[in-house]
Amino acid sequence: MVSKAGGVDGQSVHPGKYAHVERERRFLLARAPSLSAVTVSRLITDRYLVGTRLRLRRADFSDGRCEMKLTQKVPASLPGATQGLITNTYLSSAEYELLASLPARVLSKARLSVPPLGVDVFDAHLQGLVLAEAEFTTDEEAQSFVPPVKCVAEVTDDARFTGGRLVQTSRQELLEWLAEYGLRPE
Repeated sequence: MVSKAGGVDGQSVHPGKYAHVERERRFLLARAPSLSAVTVSRLITDRYLVGTRLRLRRADFSDGRCEMKLTQKVPASLPGATQGLITNTYLSSAEYELLASLPARVLSKARLSVPPLGVDVFDAHLQGLVLAEAEFTTDEEAQSFVPPVKCVAEVTDDARFTGGRLVQTSRQELLEWLAEYGLRPE
């Protein structure tokens, strides 16, 4: 939980120094958006380092750029858009390759920017999962956001639809979870 003192209960992470408060809402979609609506696309490989709260990310953009970063997420224990604290460190190729040698669980997806949403289209055993997220600067922005009509259900408070949980999810579990929301991917 984000405390009034600006930290996370039981953690030595404080917003404003290195970490900042992450506010986002997540939604299930029945299908990926049409490519004509996409402004930017990238392929993302997330490596969740075993036994840590760290995620190593490589994003390969359609224009040839590549972004690599190490992220720590300290979750909030509150429902709603305030997800907790997030710290990002951008990496060189050599730094990324060194960290990529550590034991990790891997998740890959295409991220499609369809403002105001980022839409993740998952592959491999998570094929059929399409998650949209919107990020906010303030609590008021998050609370007043009206999701587009194409959003099937909000899953902001459903921890099963976070990257750290999805990376451990079997195909059968995913299909059962999606069925709870009336979705049955092919």
